[in-house]
Amino acid sequence: MKFKVVIEKDETGYYVAEVPALPGCFSQGKTIEEVKKNIREAIIGWLEVMNEKIKKGKKRILEVTV
Repeated sequence: MKFKVVIEKDETGYYVAEVPALPGCFSQGKTIEEVKKNIREAIIGWLEVMNEKIKKGKKRILEVTV
């Protein structure tokens, strides 16, 4: 899977990454390489949590075409 990631430098000098397609999926790092590694881990964790919710019947998935 591929996701677009928005990375920007905050006022403290850290890089902050956000995945717009995955609400609440954020991470940070001191360098670009670190933030890339961290956001990859955050994406994997986000997907694992959502898959567990689906398995437990707490969420439904449907596909919408526009």
